[in-house]
Order: sequence, then structure tokens, then C-alpha cells
Amino acid sequence: MSVSLPNGSTVSLASGYGSAKAISALSNANPGVATSTAHGFTDGDFVEVTSGWSRLTEKVVRVDSATTNDFALEGVDTTSTTVYPAGGGVGSAREITGWTQLAQITGSTSSGGEQQFLDYQFLEADAAKRIPTFKSPAQVTFTVADDPTLPGYLIAKAANDDRLPRAIRITLANGAVLLYNAYISLSTIPSLTVNELMSVQVTLSLLAEPVRYAS
Repeated sequence: MSVSLPNGSTVSLASGYGSAKAISALSNANPGVATSTAHGFTDGDFVEVTSGWSRLTEKVVRVDSATTNDFALEGVDTTSTTVYPAGGGVGSAREITGWTQLAQITGSTSSGGEQQFLDYQFLEADAAKRIPTFKSPAQVTFTVADDPTLPGYLIAKAANDDRLPRAIRITLANGAVLLYNAYISLSTIPSLTVNELMSVQVTLSLLAEPVRYAS
């Protein structure tokens, strides 16, 4: 059994992207391997993937086993041809070229992502049944001590204004990494409570399931 504290974790927002590199094929493998001519990625790079596979598209993943024209999507198992139909994963990838820390976070909350169900009952049955349908939209909200001059605040403000998705990297104290892709909203009106820090809310509306790496 293992437990951990979030203390010492850092949250960084994408502050730069490279040009999109076409993916001409994606294998059904563990991990999936992308074919992309002269992509220029190296092991350890983080890339945002756009794919015909709905379970993969808009995820941020780490590059592994890179060669001149191929790279693996570390930790992404695409072996199921039911979930990842053969030949259907083509798209593109673009590298996150810069990260800026969102500093002075005092707390966070998350909501959504709950499994929804369809309940049904046959006329001849004396009990209802349920089957899973979809998951509700998920979001993470950070409470940030107010300082509109900080670089992370400025990146969040830009994302709030242009309404374009941004990659988010959370690095835990033990070296584990969480990767999100989300729309970022910033509440620019600071809280004003006596004897409490002035703070604002930064909300991430997630576009895909997060990707997690142990180190």
C-alpha cells in the first residue's frame, strides 16, 4: 500500500507549440506507434495528438522510442481494434515547446467525470437493469493567490481570452506526471475576504481523459 501528499507539486501551462506533424499511420500495439515522416520529436517530448480515434484525439502524451519517421505514444495501449479500428488513427501531432508554471496555487477541486447510466426494465421483469452510457464533462479548478503580473497568470488570461485549448502538466513531488488538455477559464475578479489571501479561480474544462506517467 502506498499513499502520498500533493505538497511540492507544480502545475505548468503550455506556453508554446511546434508545427503539426502529419501522422500517416498509427499501429494497434502497446504502446501505439505513429508513422510521421521526419517528425523531429525526441524521446521525452510531450505532444498533443489529433487522431481519428476518439479515445486518443486531443490527448497529451510523451514520445518514446523515436526514430526518424516513427515514434511511440508512451503508455498508450491501442491494441483493441474495437476501440481503435485498424487504419483509423491517422491525424497529426504537435510538440509542446514551452511550459510556464501556474504559481501560488492554494488549493484545487475537481468535479464531473462521473459515469452515467441508462436504467431500463422489461415488461415481464420484476427488476430494472442499468447499462453505462457516457461520463459527464470533467473539470479541475485551482484557487490561485492573486497576482496579475505572474507569467502563469498571464498564460491563463491569454487562454481565457482566445478560447483555445492548452496542455497542462502536473509534476508531483515523487516525479510522477499528469497530463491534461483543456480549455482554461480565468475568473479575474479576486476574492476579498478579511484575513484571507486575495485569490482567483483558474478552471480547466478537460477535453480528454488525463494521461499519467509514474516518473
